[in-house]
Amino acid sequence: MKKSKTLYSILDLALVSKNHTLKQTFNNTLKLAKSAEKSGYTRYWLAEHHNSENIGSSATSVLIGYVAQGTETIRVGSGGIMLPNHSPLIIAEQFGTLASLYPNRIDLGLGRAPGTDRETAEAIRSDFMQAAHAFPDELESIQTYFSVENKTSKVRATVAEGVDVPIYILGSSTESANLAAKKGLPYAFASHFATTHLWNALDIYRKTFKPSEDLKEPYVITGINVIVADTDEEAQRLSTSLIQLILGLFTGKREAVQPPTEMSDYLKEVMQHPQVHQMLKYSFIGSKETVKKQVKAFMEQSQADELIAVTNIYDINDRIRSYELFAEIMKELN
Repeated sequence: MKKSKTLYSILDLALVSKNHTLKQTFNNTLKLAKSAEKSGYTRYWLAEHHNSENIGSSATSVLIGYVAQGTETIRVGSGGIMLPNHSPLIIAEQFGTLASLYPNRIDLGLGRAPGTDRETAEAIRSDFMQAAHAFPDELESIQTYFSVENKTSKVRATVAEGVDVPIYILGSSTESANLAAKKGLPYAFASHFATTHLWNALDIYRKTFKPSEDLKEPYVITGINVIVADTDEEAQRLSTSLIQLILGLFTGKREAVQPPTEMSDYLKEVMQHPQVHQMLKYSFIGSKETVKKQVKAFMEQSQADELIAVTNIYDINDRIRSYELFAEIMKELN
């Protein structure tokens, strides 16, 4: 086990459940963040996605401001902003403003993927592919805009200069691991859905990490799916909403999150499909006792500095309960 405590955080997509309005969805997002703050979570990250009717976090920086305004101590940020969709100058201005409003609480996690389909990516930014290839340079531009030294430049993000906004590199491949190590930045791996390259990426990041002004030693965050309930059976029942979400991803039917059903033989079969099984490899579903054993094993294997949990289920009260139980697990394991 690691000598220091393993922090625990939340990654949220502001998922829209069936028969819920966007206003209800956003209110529930804040409700969950307030509960997470009470339960000792370190950060609450929102992920940028577009053109999905079941995801409400498309205007990510706006939602971050809403959550930060309604909470007091928990860090709030992006997990992540998909940088090729944006001008680095605008992102620096947005997050510089957020960090001035909510000092020492705003994180900027940056990813390279579009967070959407090709057509939508091109509608967001016609030169998306070029911007994606330029990700390392665009990252450097953001760092420049946040620096005090940029005050003498002709192009400035004045609201960002000298403002403390930690930058995290998000990724699901060895390419992102190399970049995070080279830049000496913390690294968050999307192992809650992209499981194939996890161990290789973490190995590369740790072995090739170069200390920077931002970070002296490697810092790893790993994503996991977590659904905890009072019994294994209840957790399995709640997980049927997640399975239906995954089915929608593979079939192109991205509907609102469906209410849970009983775990049928068909859904069990879907879970065992090679692609689904691989995608949900680091999913810990069950009672507190069951999930505690699974999480303990994952912590020992990954040696992650922080776990960021994703709980994609239908009802906000079930989500809050799951995250409360997960917080109990983490406190006991630490």
